[in-house]
Amino acid sequence: MLQDGERLGRENMKSGLMLLIAAAALATGTILVQAQNSQTQNQQDQQNLPSKPNPTPSAQTGATKPNPANANPPADDQAAPEQAPPAPSAPQGNGQQPTQGAQQGTQQGGQPGQQAPGPRAQRPTRVQSNLVLVPVTVKNSRGDIIGDLRRDEFRLFEDGKEQPVALFTTDPYPLSVVVLLDNDLSSKLRDQVQKSLDSIAGGLGPLDEAALMLYDEFPEPVLDFTKNTDVIMTKLQRLRLGGTVSGDFGGPMAAGPTVNNQSQLPEVPTYGKGDQAVNKDMDDAVHAAAELLRSRGKDRRKIIFLISDGQNSHHNKWTFAQTRELLLSADISVYTVTVGTILLKHEPGHMTRYATDTGGDAYFASKQNELERLYSGMTEEARNQYTLAYVPVQPKAGEYHSIEVRVERPALHVNARQGYFVGPKP
Repeated sequence: MLQDGERLGRENMKSGLMLLIAAAALATGTILVQAQNSQTQNQQDQQNLPSKPNPTPSAQTGATKPNPANANPPADDQAAPEQAPPAPSAPQGNGQQPTQGAQQGTQQGGQPGQQAPGPRAQRPTRVQSNLVLVPVTVKNSRGDIIGDLRRDEFRLFEDGKEQPVALFTTDPYPLSVVVLLDNDLSSKLRDQVQKSLDSIAGGLGPLDEAALMLYDEFPEPVLDFTKNTDVIMTKLQRLRLGGTVSGDFGGPMAAGPTVNNQSQLPEVPTYGKGDQAVNKDMDDAVHAAAELLRSRGKDRRKIIFLISDGQNSHHNKWTFAQTRELLLSADISVYTVTVGTILLKHEPGHMTRYATDTGGDAYFASKQNELERLYSGMTEEARNQYTLAYVPVQPKAGEYHSIEVRVERPALHVNARQGYFVGPKP
């Protein structure tokens, strides 16, 4: 009995010891699980903490302090391509002024490209009205555009007195163009011009706008200003020079007064060489194109592309001097392409004088491929010019002031308008 009791006691002690060991192991596992859970929670809390504090307003200025690593300073003249910038105050007839952004771009060393294959990227340019703006093209003896001139290589004169250059930029300007086509050419010239017209639209950029106008005895608008190059291309392809064209224009056609479909214009004699009468009124047509352009934005380069054989009647309503005054007061440049007689190169007719006086350029072409090449060259030259500006000294309305631009580098030719008329004060 005693041995049985001792054996039973030892077995009970063994069972109790095993239970105690199992309980200790269970407690240890629980502690380890809790420690792992606590460590995992701490890691998650650390991951949720922000790496840097959020921007806080300055106590003095109230401005938010941005994170420099994420800051992208916006361009001061950045705008949507198809959104016109706000119209500035009216000028005093003395030109346009590019923006501060354009000045900063110039200080960074931008220069106009030479013989660029296509339109350069454009940004809308906001302008003010207190400067006389002078677009300038510089070429060498071969006719190549020189695009590496510095600001200190230019000298600017008004009425013979040198003026400080207040602004210098090479930023390209968007164009507002009136394509003015002679509608009374000989059959040979008409065919050459007709086949080359498609190339005009190809030289326009996304911010450029163009209108189309024909002329013979009267100017005839056929397309109002549009930036849609597909519309311009379609209209040019459908034009039939020498015929009557239906206009896509907002206003009435400049065809003269009629009563019961009968013209009320007086009989006016025409003039020409020999027996060939000239019925084309070039001065009136240029004047009408200038009227279309004068109200376009002051942040745009305003251009007339005149394509003609150069003949002009003696019975224009507007004289050359009156038309020239309108062009200069509205900051419009004329680029001319004379087709036909090569002798016109040596005759300073109205086409060449319009181009020279307004800071445009005069070209001559006798073949279709020459015309196509010139169209592209004209748009690039007009868009990518140096732009100089100066502050006039108390200009008075109606006054004319001559302008001269010189460059220090030798053997270069400068195209710039020869003067400006001061418009009425706003």
